[in-house]
Order: sequence, then structure tokens, then C-alpha cells
Amino acid sequence: MFAVLALLASCLLFQPIANAQVKEVRRVLLLTDLDTPASPGFTEIKEAIFTGLQKSPYRIEFYDESQQLNLFPDEDSQRRFREEFIRKYSDRRPDVIIAAGTGSLNVLADLHEGMFRTIPIIFCAVLGEIPEQLKDDVRITGVVGTLQPEETLKAALYLLPGTKHVVIVGGMGKFDYEFEVIARQAFHDYESRLEFTYLTGLTMPTLLERLKHLPSNTIVYHTAISEDAAGERFIDSSQSVPLVVGAANAPVFVMDDVDFRSGAVGGDLVTWADDARIAAEMAVRVLHGEKPRDIPVVKSKSVFMFDWQALKRWGLKESNLPAGSLVLNRPSNFWQVYRRYIIAGLLMLLAQSVVILALLWQRAKRRKTEAALLRSNDQLRMAMDAGKSVGWDFDVRSGRNVWFGDLRSMFGISSDGFVGEAGDLYRYVHTEDRQRVSEAMLKSRQTRTPYAAEFRVVWPDGTTRWVAARGNHEYARNGDAVRMLGMAVDITERKKAEEALASVSGKLIEAHEEERTWIARELHDDINQRVALLAATLENLRQGRSSSENPGSRSFEDVQKLVQEIGNDIQALSHRLHSSKLEYLGLEVASAGFCRELSERQRVEIEFHSESVPKGLSQEISLCLFRVLQEALQNAVKHSGARHFDVSLRDGKGEVELTVHDSGAGFDPEKAIDGQGLGLTSMKERLKLVDGQLFIDSKPQQGTTIHARVPLHPQIKSARAAG
Repeated sequence: MFAVLALLASCLLFQPIANAQVKEVRRVLLLTDLDTPASPGFTEIKEAIFTGLQKSPYRIEFYDESQQLNLFPDEDSQRRFREEFIRKYSDRRPDVIIAAGTGSLNVLADLHEGMFRTIPIIFCAVLGEIPEQLKDDVRITGVVGTLQPEETLKAALYLLPGTKHVVIVGGMGKFDYEFEVIARQAFHDYESRLEFTYLTGLTMPTLLERLKHLPSNTIVYHTAISEDAAGERFIDSSQSVPLVVGAANAPVFVMDDVDFRSGAVGGDLVTWADDARIAAEMAVRVLHGEKPRDIPVVKSKSVFMFDWQALKRWGLKESNLPAGSLVLNRPSNFWQVYRRYIIAGLLMLLAQSVVILALLWQRAKRRKTEAALLRSNDQLRMAMDAGKSVGWDFDVRSGRNVWFGDLRSMFGISSDGFVGEAGDLYRYVHTEDRQRVSEAMLKSRQTRTPYAAEFRVVWPDGTTRWVAARGNHEYARNGDAVRMLGMAVDITERKKAEEALASVSGKLIEAHEEERTWIARELHDDINQRVALLAATLENLRQGRSSSENPGSRSFEDVQKLVQEIGNDIQALSHRLHSSKLEYLGLEVASAGFCRELSERQRVEIEFHSESVPKGLSQEISLCLFRVLQEALQNAVKHSGARHFDVSLRDGKGEVELTVHDSGAGFDPEKAIDGQGLGLTSMKERLKLVDGQLFIDSKPQQGTTIHARVPLHPQIKSARAAG
């Protein structure tokens, strides 16, 4: 009976624990028009939706399908896709379908078979109107994408009031035509005031040649080029936009934040990732039990974004930008670049000032004691006994030396007094300091100046202490020294403080020089040589050495590609020094962007996950965690030998938690910090400034996990965390 009762009790106790650990599963299917890497915009949408779904209390089973309309736009291919789509998910019913793109929503609108008539649908990145057959469908809601070409044109005309010509560039792909139609409709009311030219049916080389010879007072508006007239396909944001910007002799404005790169001026831009985050929130609400019909359809929000360097290139004034505009890629000022060194320097000066004041106070106190010592030997003895110091009375003629005072603390001697020969003192002086002490004593006697020396003493048990000694000689009428009175105090703690300050100062200087060396090496070994190669290539082109005359020479397209690569690398170097995304878009977006850029640059796989990251984090917390992420991830890529890394950023109940993990070589954290571990020391010191903590879990050949935690409301140690 007892065994049965015990079994029942264990079952009752185990049941809530098991329920708490295992989450229910919900299936979410994402259907997109384009796939990675054809569209960085849809890549950002996918990442934002996946991250947003993690806020659900369920365990999400995530499915991802793409129509790849850029590669298979024909009706036959789309028909086969729909048939396979129906077959694939008929036996695995999704709880929610998210449609990203107009084409994907149209596919779902045409599906009336079986279960597809009842599955809730959330949409985003849909331009224009919702398909007619879905307008009254109670299972549909989402985010309607709203591009703002007219608002961008208004801003451009205010920046460049002398504008007479507007050139719209676009391609021949399915999506290119849709973006062109939106631009034509937006610019219709301006055709009586401005001359509009649509360069949308050309091959890429022809288009670039036309853009080189635009008339003055012209602006360029880029829609989309995923395919040119020759059937050549391009990734619009990473390939077409840089080519257009590089060729045009006029400022180029764009439609969305994905195309906002490589020297484009900017405009009133829609952010597809923001639309995706809203769609993910709607999907989580539906999984919670809300009906789509009770969640209103919303329109996407656009933001005026402009590039600082492009504004300067074309002589555009920031004061003429629309109110609330974001200006990105602004170069850091002197304070932003060097503030951590300035703060560290000020702290060092403050610490040194405290030490100097303490030394002055100690010196004043010591001189006062010395004066009393010289006035009376009896008073000296009383002072030594009470002051935890050591005094001596040395008879020069006889060589007799009397020590008195706190001999236990000073020399490790058990008695309070000691009488011996002059040489007995040197038995306690460190062997490396004996000559210096002897020379100081001799110099004092010969020059009739006070004796002063700082040296180490070694106790009988091997303990080493630091001592500061002061004394004066007394002289006979014939000028010979006859007596010396002096005192010594223990300065071990002061020496330890000075050494600690020197160590921190050395590490700061070493880190500063290391960073400068890295920047110099990047500029000299990579970018400088590539610029020299570019100059030589341009010289060949200037002298008419075409690729047809010299098969080994570069063509103009090669030069454009080289300029683009150099610009991208310089931009990456700039982002390492200062992240505009962090300042304007927040820690979550900047961290995701850094992981993506480092992954592409180093050809490694970095999975970034964020969960419930609080909005409105202070600049000190955001900058601290972003720098810790940069340091930890770059160290992992450089030293771990792994090719896959996991980064997590989440709300930890009153604090923000950052985790960087790899399964690589690992290391001994204590040895790394005690040795040359400037990176780990830097991370710890940064976190201290915002009351944060750093935890390192690593063993050789067992991987590494860097875990940082910062409270949401820290006691900031300085005006701003070191950058």
C-alpha cells in the first residue's frame, strides 16, 4: 500500500512539472514572393517574423515557402507551385499562414480547396489594394505596404529647388513594373511642372551610359531593377542600386530602406522589417485565440531617411530636410570617437590626484614627525611606539645602531627594540635594493642633505614589504658626521595601488594602440592597395587602353565593381567604429544588422535571436551591450575555429541579457584575463560602468559561452559608457 501511495504522489508531483516544461506546438507557414538571396528585403521580413513569433507561449513549428517569382514568373510554373503547395500541406495543416508579398496573397486568395478556406491569413509587404475576393474575408488581416514616391519628390524639390528634370529608372521584371506603376501614379500631378523621363526598358550597360550624361538640374528616382531588357537578372538593392548610384551624375533617391545604401540620398522610405514585426504580432494574437476580423488592417509607416555623405556630396543642407528626418552614416565627432579614452584619462588623473594628495598629506605628517624626532630622542621613541612606525638612532663613530618602534609590522621582528651594528640593517633590505639604499645614505652624509629612500624589506618568513625611510645627520664642529636620527613607515599599500593604476593604464594604452594598428593595417594592407590598383586601372582607361586592345586590362564595369567593393568595405569599417543603426534604430536592429554583416564578411553562419527586448533602452546600456557583442563575436570568429555561432538578446526580468555561444576550441578564462586578455577585460570594464556582469563558460575543446547581463535601471558610473 505504501508503494502505491508513493507512486501516486510522484505522479501528481511530476505532472505540473512536465506540463510546465513542454509547450504546445503551433504551426506557422510563411509564404513569400522572393527568397534569399534574391531579395535582402524579404530576408529581413523573414528574420523579423521568425523573431516576433518567439514571443508566443507556444513552441512554433515554422515552415517557409517561396514562389521565387523572379526566377519562375510564368503561369505554368506558378500552377505547378500551387499544386505542390496544396499536396504538401494537406496533411500538415498550419494554424496560421503569413503571406509576404502581393503574389503570395494572390495565391492564397485562389485556394478554395478543403482546409485552406478556414486557415487564418496574415499579410504584409502587399502593395496597393487587397485582392477583391479577400476584401470581405473574415479570416484575413495584415499590413498594407504604402510607398511614398510623392513625399520623396517633395523633399527632393525642397532640397534642390532648381530641379527641372526627373529621371525614373527601372527594370523589366515582374516586380519592377509594379514599382514603376506606383511611381507614375504618384508623379502624375507634377508632369506639368517638371520634365519626367522613364529609363525602364534598357539593358544595364545602356542605362548606365545614359545616367552618366544627364543634364544639369536633374534628380534620379530609382524604383527597382531585378531584370534588364537583355534578360540579365540583378539583386536590386545590392547590385542594381550601387551601379545606378555609381554611374549617375545626379543625386539618386530610392523607395525603401533596403535600397538605402551605397551613396543613395534617401527619401521617405518604408521599412519592410517593421511591417513584418507588426504581422508577427498579429499572428501571435491569432494563436492566442483572437479572430482576424477583430484585428484591423493597418498601413505601414514610412520614415524620412537620408545619408550624410550623399548630402555633402551633392551640397544639400540638413536644415532643408523634413522635420523628424533621420540622418545616418554621420561621421563621429572627436568626443564620440575618443570619449572612452578621455573618460579613462580623466579617471586616471583623478586617481593620481588622490594618490598625490595622500602622499602630500603623508609627507607633511612625516616631516612633522621628523622635526619632533630631531628635537628630542625621547619624543622620537614615544612617537614610534604610538605611530606604528620604526625609528633609529645611529652612532656613526661607534657603528652602534638602535632600532625602536613597531618592528613587528615593519621587519617581522618579534621584539619592540633592537641593538646591533650598522650592517645588520642591510640583512632585511631586498638584495636588489641594497646598493641604492647605501648610495642614498652616503650621498646624504657627503652633501649634508636629508636622507630619503624607498626600498623593499624581506621578513624572515619571506614576506616582502615596501618602506619609505627619512633621516638627518648631526655633525661635529670639524664637519664630521657623528649621529643620524631617522624614521621609516610602511608604504606597501600605496605601492600596490600605484602598480594597479599602472597596470590599468598600460592595458588602456595597449588596447588603444591595438585598435589604431588594426585600423592602419586595414587601410594600408587592403583598402590602400585596392585604391592604388583602381588609380592604375583608371589611368589605363584614360589613355585609351581598352579591354579589346589589352585582354588583361579591366573594363569600365570592372572599375565600377571595384569602387563598389571598396565603398562597402569602408562602410563596414565605419560601422565597426560607430553604428548609426544603434543610435537611430535601437539595439535589437543594430545587433541583427551587425551579425548579418559579419556573417557575410567572414563567410560564417551566425543565428541571431531576440525576445521581448525592452523599447527605449538608454544609450549607455545599448552602446555597452553592442560593444560587448562586437568584441565577443569577433573574438569567437577569430579564435574558436567554429563556423556556426548563436547570439541571443532578450529581456531577463528587469535586466537585458546577451549571450554569444560557439562550439569551437574554447579556452581557460582565468589564464586569458591574467595574460593578454584585453578583450575580456574591456568587456568587464564596460559592463561595470552600467552595473552589468559578465559570465564566461569555456573549457579547452568544449566551446565558449559569453553571457552579459545589465539591469534596466543601472547606476551609471560615468556620463556615458565608454564607446
